[in-house]
Amino acid sequence: MTQSINLPKFDDFLQELATIQQQGSKRIAFLGSRHVPLTHQLLIELLSYALALSGNSIITSGATGTNFAAIRGALRADPNLLTVILPQSLDRQPYESREQLENVIHLIEHSENDDLSLAEASMRCNQEIISKCQQLICFAFHGSETLLQTCKDAEEQRKVVTLFYFD
Repeated sequence: MTQSINLPKFDDFLQELATIQQQGSKRIAFLGSRHVPLTHQLLIELLSYALALSGNSIITSGATGTNFAAIRGALRADPNLLTVILPQSLDRQPYESREQLENVIHLIEHSENDDLSLAEASMRCNQEIISKCQQLICFAFHGSETLLQTCKDAEEQRKVVTLFYFD
């Protein structure tokens, strides 16, 4: 009886190992669900803070929940190391996010996506974010289709992906 085992290719392991062992700063993207309990948000904020404090650039989007926590942490550590890429214009962001986003130095808006659904604009935004990062840290539920697809796309682009599930 023969069983097929899907193991990552050897060069994938080497690529991941090289990224993990890389000295100096990295460009790390944070993406995740909007529906995050407060205790989880505090942990995400702490992780973002620690990574920015150690010189890493943080890239995220502007939604509430995971991204909001990552922004808070990076802003506390070093606002110059934070880039926020919005799926649409600032005016289209949730009211509770706008005040914090006004403190972001490197803010990229995509007003050309204002006529798209939030899901389509978010998918485009996530693609831009992963194109700019070396590593993706994602917080999702097993049913978070857009986020899970983004993780898959990042892996196909040979990014290091760390995926945490809330459920």
